[in-house]
Amino acid sequence: MHSGLLLLFLSLWRSCWCAPQQTCHPGDEHLGRCSNNVLGDKPTCTDLNLGYCNDMEYSRTIFPNILGHRSRLDAESGTEYLLLSVSHGLLNGECSPEIRLLGCSVLASPCQDDKMIKPCRSTCDTLRRDCAHAFEAIDMAWPYFLDCDRFFASNEEGCFDPLARLRARQEVERSGLSPEEPSTIIQFTYTANAQMYSLLKRTAAKCSQISHVYSIGRSTEGRDLLVIEFSNNPGRHELLEPEVKLVANMHGNEVLGRQLLLYLAQYLCSEYILGNQRIQTLINTTRIHILASMNPDGYELAASEGHLLNGWTNGRNNAQNIDLNRNFPDLTSIFYRNRRSRHYRIDHIAIPDAYWFGKVAPETYAVMKWTRSLPFVQSASLHGGDLVVSYPFDFSKHPQEERMLSPTPDEQVLKQLARTYADAHATMSNNDTDRCGASFYRTRGITNGALWYSFAGGMSDFNYLHTNCVEITVELGCDKFPSEAELYPEWKRNKEALLTYMESVHRGLKGVVQDVDGNGLKGATVSVRGIRKDVTTAEDGDYWRLLNPGTHILTATAKGYSRVSKRVYLPNNMNKAGRVDFVLEKVPIKPDIDDHLFPTVDTWERFDPYNQFERYSEPDISEGGIERHEKPWWWNYFSQSGISPPHWLLRSV
Repeated sequence: MHSGLLLLFLSLWRSCWCAPQQTCHPGDEHLGRCSNNVLGDKPTCTDLNLGYCNDMEYSRTIFPNILGHRSRLDAESGTEYLLLSVSHGLLNGECSPEIRLLGCSVLASPCQDDKMIKPCRSTCDTLRRDCAHAFEAIDMAWPYFLDCDRFFASNEEGCFDPLARLRARQEVERSGLSPEEPSTIIQFTYTANAQMYSLLKRTAAKCSQISHVYSIGRSTEGRDLLVIEFSNNPGRHELLEPEVKLVANMHGNEVLGRQLLLYLAQYLCSEYILGNQRIQTLINTTRIHILASMNPDGYELAASEGHLLNGWTNGRNNAQNIDLNRNFPDLTSIFYRNRRSRHYRIDHIAIPDAYWFGKVAPETYAVMKWTRSLPFVQSASLHGGDLVVSYPFDFSKHPQEERMLSPTPDEQVLKQLARTYADAHATMSNNDTDRCGASFYRTRGITNGALWYSFAGGMSDFNYLHTNCVEITVELGCDKFPSEAELYPEWKRNKEALLTYMESVHRGLKGVVQDVDGNGLKGATVSVRGIRKDVTTAEDGDYWRLLNPGTHILTATAKGYSRVSKRVYLPNNMNKAGRVDFVLEKVPIKPDIDDHLFPTVDTWERFDPYNQFERYSEPDISEGGIERHEKPWWWNYFSQSGISPPHWLLRSV
């Protein structure tokens, strides 16, 4: 698409190379700083004959126009006209043709009795409010010539609405349709990396009150690992609000999960705006993080072959040929070696220093750092190649056994999480034998990971043993790279499962661990009798513990504080997490064998002790010592067209 736009730019520019060049920067003449009207041209009405503006509802315009263009050729040679001519492609069809019509009303305002009639400021204000996100999504500033205060007039001054006829036509078209509830419209096609970034940014800008995007790092080839977040208070953790993450495209050629998460992001944004009560409740009570592509480099390779030619493994690994789901620290072996020790703590196992001497992919590094930085409660990793949900452990407890049930202390909780997704999926839990070799129809679509096949260094095991987060792996189907015709049916099969899984984080218990003065205690442990896996409190002392219904005995403690236990009953019909708070008193610190055998906070905090990845976060510095800002992708289209580059389109200027 980008190359096509470039050819269009160049052809438009060459077709009007002979036009007189402006000596005054656009807009400066309007402010009285200079003048392009060197011949003292008198404003005169003339026929409207601008190719991209000929569908305006009037036929006469005026030159010089408000931007100082003396003639039609002068206007056609300007960057403003070129921008309007390709706005549909640049903005991926958003706000089209509204942006073009509004721009034409400035470049070629209607004329009556040799007097210019300015477009209405109210129309400009409304369009800017509705469409600013489309420009932000491609890192483009709102065009200066669409400044609502400078180039538009109020109703009292006498103005015209350039979008009136378009709105009237749309109203007639809508009136011919049968009345239906408003619905979300999603384009079910594959999305290239550049399109994915643009789509995520547009979605976040469209729903800026509940969403924003952020990068957790870069891939081997420098592509952003972009996350979109949904929350009623985006950008910060709220007390007692659980955090969920969804990750896809870890293997670059397993592309369905990537598309499903992009559709999910659009769906959450649109349905929230439309007033969908279920979606509003989910977002208002949960902080959701979506990483649609963990391996954009691998996707680039797989997509270049397409769904018909892509093999079983081409594009699976990252650009360093590393399988990302074998690249995490093998903490499961450490757990197996020490599980018989009564004093050994199996939660928050530290990353061994030896791990950093191996080949750690930048994508793995970024996800580990991200997972450690936020108090995630549960997660799902979307893959392809079979139709099943697997849960930890993925590495067999017996090294010589490739397929061996290897449960975690939270076996029942994880099994229920897997069941939640599989049962809500349209076909995953069916006992149909005509499915990917019929491997899992007897277990209704779920399995312990190591019982299926064993491997070390997986992301799900890392989540469980290094953090509070529990993660399932969702295999979405036999075809890793289905045709576009299958995308909509797959969305219908998985939409309810994705929503139900995110809602399931509101089960079990949550609460706050405080001291007697009401201060939250960070890093306190909350244990459940009979489950040898503790969770730790977040920055403000809040915690979440996924549990199945039944009676549980919880104990909270922190170094230098008392130990408090409570008995809790969770009924079967609870539709939200129960709350259990703890108040701990300070006590004298006594030497404890646990201080030597338990991983300490300092040990857990040792992350990348040799700083081998610091270079990925260093800013690009030019020779003059100034940080160099990379130009957006569309900049070359202007700079290569032979005109003066429009710095007014750069958001950093």
